[in-house]
This record gives sequence, structure tokens and C-alpha cells, in this order.
Amino acid sequence: MNKPSPQNILISACLLGSPVRYNGTDLLIKHPLLKQWENEGRLISICPEVAGGMPTPRAPAEIISKDGESVLLGNSHVIDNKGENVTKEFILGANKALELAQKHHCVAAILTERSPSCGSNIIYDGSFSNIQKVGAGVTASLLMKNGIKVFNQNQLDDLNNFLIL
Repeated sequence: MNKPSPQNILISACLLGSPVRYNGTDLLIKHPLLKQWENEGRLISICPEVAGGMPTPRAPAEIISKDGESVLLGNSHVIDNKGENVTKEFILGANKALELAQKHHCVAAILTERSPSCGSNIIYDGSFSNIQKVGAGVTASLLMKNGIKVFNQNQLDDLNNFLIL
């Protein structure tokens, strides 16, 4: 009998130490589960914003008035703090992340909370005043819409439980 193949996980590149965040930094997390999955070759890394053509560093951006799902539907926009509309880049990056996840048969994703791309539960409200609200970013919304379970960097134990089921 064949051993089942491991379940792959899409992960925000910044969480693995790549300095791809808007300000040129990373958000490296050290966790035994993450190390285990990395050693097993199960982690598929991407920064959706960089994949969408944005530079590092770049101006901070926020979803104006709504959330990632409304951006995907064309009912809201992603604007940077200089007033530039970067919606196209965010949607392109989300699509590239989905394509990569599907290519590698990812069943889940670990994405960076509060990001206008990757936030899965909390994002900023679009006022550039550090106010957070419930909502998901563009990439997280697209992945969830396509059946990929999204977790943030503080939910690794929850992800592990999901993978065991």
C-alpha cells in the first residue's frame, strides 16, 4: 500500500525570513511545527505583493472601506499611503498565489495577519491610522474562495490539528 503524500502548505515568504514586507523586513517565526514542515519539504513560499510586481520596499497599502472579497468583486480598491491605486498588483499576486497553491496541491496556507494581501481575520481599515477591523485580505479571500484553508502565523497548532483530521 502506498503511503499518502504529505499535505503541502502555502506560506507567506516573510514568515520564513525573506525581507519582502512593505518596509523591507521579514516576520520570521520560529516554531517546531514550521521547522518540521520545512524539513519535510511541505512549505511552498510566496509573497503575493512581490509576485504581483510590487517592489521591496514599497509604500504601505490598505483596502479602502471593505475587504479582500470586495476587491476581487471590483467593489473596493487597494490604495497605498501616497494615494496610488495598487489593486491590479494585489489581484495579480493573489492569482499567482492561488496558481502556485493549486500546482503544489496545497490544502492550507499560513499567511501574515493584518496584511492587505494575507490577513485572514484582521486587516487595517483603509484610513492609514493604524485602526484594525475584522476582514480578510485579497490573497486570503481568493484562497478561501477556492477551498484552501487559511491560517495566520499565530495559528500553527490549529493548522496542525486541521492536517491531522
